[in-house]
Amino acid sequence: MPTPVPGIGQPANKDSLKMQPQPISDADLPKGKRTALQLYVTSADAYEMWRADPDNVKIIDIRTPEEFAFVGHPEMAWNVPLAFVTYQRKAGKTKHAVQWNPDFVDEVKGLAGSDDVLLITCRSGDRGAIAVNQLAVAGFTNAFNIVDGVEGDKVDDPGSVFHGKRMRNGWKNSAPWVYGYDPEKIILKESPLKPADP
Repeated sequence: MPTPVPGIGQPANKDSLKMQPQPISDADLPKGKRTALQLYVTSADAYEMWRADPDNVKIIDIRTPEEFAFVGHPEMAWNVPLAFVTYQRKAGKTKHAVQWNPDFVDEVKGLAGSDDVLLITCRSGDRGAIAVNQLAVAGFTNAFNIVDGVEGDKVDDPGSVFHGKRMRNGWKNSAPWVYGYDPEKIILKESPLKPADP
């Protein structure tokens, strides 16, 4: 059972309304967005939770550093990649693959304690669920999956110019975000420097 979060599951008052997300159940979500902790929040509610208590609520963006920098992200977010994209060129074709970050949980532990409120975001909520489940196994009790992610869900309207685009909900459509990055907020395991090629 998760540790109670201040303002959640308690009687609402003027101050706690900002911290209290709308309830989302497993039944409301596709299987890929569900987590063992069953703690879910939308981007809009996640932003309000952070605004209500910025010193104690951490937003962790688990997308790749490239997504974080070039697609945009919540300005206050830490980037702790869950995975990296690798590329290989062979026989004139470029192939890419996913390489999971073996240091993901340890890197989050460097930022937060197991009882801290963590709001985990990715593109659309699926990788966020994987990340929350890894954190739950490691003892984190208040890790929420931001179920609409940074880019949101796809528009399902054949008459719209946005049909099939991730323009419905998501952080980019409901809360402030920025491009670029603060290098101190991208958390990667340090590797030894390689000598430059001559």
